[in-house]
Amino acid sequence: MKLKSIKAISGKIRVITGLHIGGSKDNLEIGGLDQPIIKHPLTKEPYIPGSSIKGKMRSLLENYYFIDREQTRKFVAEKGAPCGCGEPDCPACKIFGTSSDKKSAELGSTRIIVRDAVLTEQFRTKFAKGELPMEEKYENVIHRVKGTADHPRPLERVPAGVEFDFSISFKEFEGDDAALLNYVYKGLKMIELDALGGNSSRGCGQVKFVDLQCDAQPLGADFLDTIQL
Repeated sequence: MKLKSIKAISGKIRVITGLHIGGSKDNLEIGGLDQPIIKHPLTKEPYIPGSSIKGKMRSLLENYYFIDREQTRKFVAEKGAPCGCGEPDCPACKIFGTSSDKKSAELGSTRIIVRDAVLTEQFRTKFAKGELPMEEKYENVIHRVKGTADHPRPLERVPAGVEFDFSISFKEFEGDDAALLNYVYKGLKMIELDALGGNSSRGCGQVKFVDLQCDAQPLGADFLDTIQL
């Protein structure tokens, strides 16, 4: 299986509503947040793990497009797990990879690499100057009889307006269907329609992908709006 090209997709992730991707609780302090966000261990800057982006793309695409395949349905609907059939005609396993011991040699290597998204230079500078504090959002449970708020708990979030640089590498092999790359764009659009990170049903994690490029060529300001699901 010959490698034809590696597409470089890049752009920015703009946070529309506070973003919470959970981090380690190992070093909790008295009075500290019990739901901190993930941060770089050296710089303490917030970032978005590539695994979070890739995992959300895969989940949405499998449930929307690939669930009709019997093998995919077996993994997703019955096992609650990503498809791992390893069959050469499975778009999910082709794009995102599989650890299945049944993986076919015809499937080839994983097509997509999603890198960690880091603060853009503008927001990295603000963070270094102490001008980018993280948001503390308090959540609680409403008492069904009294109508009062019980058990308030603080949730750390990246505030709205912050932007991250992100990049994706996509391998194209001879014989690959052109639709495989299009699924990547569909996955990004579906994330916009859904959310990234945790607590999305309570308003967190709405994002927008902006300044998208492929191989350093701009895709257009409204590119994802033109993608049909």
